[in-house]
Amino acid sequence: MNMLMNFVLALQIIAALVMIGLVLIQHGKGADMGASFGSGASGSLFGATGSANFLSRSTAACAAVFFVCTLALAYTSNDRPKAATTSILDRPDSAASAALPSASGIGAIPGPAGGVVTAPPAPLAPAPVAASGAGAIPQK
Repeated sequence: MNMLMNFVLALQIIAALVMIGLVLIQHGKGADMGASFGSGASGSLFGATGSANFLSRSTAACAAVFFVCTLALAYTSNDRPKAATTSILDRPDSAASAALPSASGIGAIPGPAGGVVTAPPAPLAPAPVAASGAGAIPQK
């Protein structure tokens, strides 16, 4: 399986490099306008218009090979976890029951040597806050 993935990866890299080269060789649509006015751009290896059909079909074939290789690599490299045969609800809840405090009281805090220390009572009212904003302006 690993050898097959290496082959597909090498094929993808070669297809990408060939496709880059083919795109760079092609001439744009504006080059035909210059060729009609006597520019030297019309003298190419495949003739004045013969290269467009060959290069565009070759680019399309390389693009198809590249996309197939990309899909194959994405599918084979996806490590999906196997489906669990048991439900999470069927597992024992030993970790949850160990975290619960003993029934000594709500304010009980475990103390040294297994003793219980009770927590101090919470303050009844919040501390007064200094006035700010419009309430801080002195009145006459």
